[in-house]
Amino acid sequence: MEKGKSNPSGLPSSIPDPSSVPHPDPTPKISSSRSSSSESPRFPSKRLKPPRLVSLCVAVIGKHLEDIADDLGDIAINFPPDVKLTLVAIARRRKLLDDSVITALADSSWEILDFSGSSVSDTGLMRVARTCKCLWAVDISRCESITALGVAELVQHCPLLETLRCGGSPRSDHTARCCLGMLKPKLNDVANDSWEDIDATEIIHGAPSLRWLIWPKIDDASRESLSAECPRIAVNPRPSSPLSFTGYKVPREAFPDIILDDPFVFDVVPDTWGTSGSKPRAVLRPPSSASPHELSMAEKFRLAFLERDSRLAPKRAKNARQHQRRAEKEMMSADTRAKAIALASRVSRSLQGKH
Repeated sequence: MEKGKSNPSGLPSSIPDPSSVPHPDPTPKISSSRSSSSESPRFPSKRLKPPRLVSLCVAVIGKHLEDIADDLGDIAINFPPDVKLTLVAIARRRKLLDDSVITALADSSWEILDFSGSSVSDTGLMRVARTCKCLWAVDISRCESITALGVAELVQHCPLLETLRCGGSPRSDHTARCCLGMLKPKLNDVANDSWEDIDATEIIHGAPSLRWLIWPKIDDASRESLSAECPRIAVNPRPSSPLSFTGYKVPREAFPDIILDDPFVFDVVPDTWGTSGSKPRAVLRPPSSASPHELSMAEKFRLAFLERDSRLAPKRAKNARQHQRRAEKEMMSADTRAKAIALASRVSRSLQGKH
C-alpha cells in the first residue's frame, strides 16, 4: 500500500492547532467606575469560583462590625476604597449603617453609594457629600431620617450626580416632593438655551448633571412638573429600552429593579449579613427532659448568692467594727487633746473603782 504524505510539522493530524483553540477570557473585576457599571449585566451571574481571600477577610470584619464600630475610623483608615464600599454594603444589609459608620468609612474616590433603608440622617449625608465629591449614583430611598436639607447639600457638593434613587416610603416620598425645586436645573438665559444642547457649565443652580430620577411612586403632579420644566431628567426609565427618549443610554444604576450596591458584595458569602445588627437576648431554659418542678439555672444562681451573702454577713460586721476601732485609735494618736481626754477619762474610771 502506498503511504500517504508525511505531515510536514511532524505532529499527528488528531492534535489541533494551538492557535485555533479558544482561550477563556479572564474573570472581569467588579469596579465602581462609570464605564464598567454601565456595560455590566443587570444581574450578576452565579459565582462559579470560591471567594477570594480578601473577600473572606472582609466577611469576617462584617460579621463583627458592631463590636468594632467605635474604633472603625482607626481600623479602616488604610483600607482600599473598594473594601470600604463592601463594608458599607454589609453594614446596610445588617441594619448597622448610620452616621458614625458611613463617616468612618467615607472615601473621596467613591462614585456609587447606597444608603437605602438605613439610619443615615442629614448629618451623615452632608459629611459624605463633602468628602465624596465624585459621586454620580446615589440611593437614598426609604431613608426616614434624610430630609431636603441633606439632599440640598448632596446636590451642592456633588456636581457629577447623574442618577438619584429616592422614595419608597411615605416619608421619603414627601422628601422627594420637597426636593423637586432644587433638582431642576436653572439656565443663564432661558430664551436662547435649549435643554437638548446645554452644557453643565451653563447651569447656575440645581443638579447640573442629573439625568435619571428613580422614584417608584411619583405622583402625577411631580411627574408633569419635571416633564414640562426639565425634560432633560428621565423619571423611572424602562429597562426594556436601551435608549431613553433623550438619546442617552440608560445605565444599570437607573434600572428600578436592581440593588445599587450588589456588585460590591458579589464575592462575599451571604451568611455575613444573615444576622441583624441587634443581638437577641439569650434566654436560659431548662432541658426538655428536665422535671417541670426543677429550678432554672438563673434561680439556682440567685439562691446560691443569697446563701453566700447571709453566711458572710457576720464576718463583714466584725470587719466593720475592727475598722472603726482602728480608725479611732489612729485619730487619738494623731490628736494630742483627744489623747489627753481619753487618758483623763481612763484615770477617772480607775479612781472611781477604788472608792
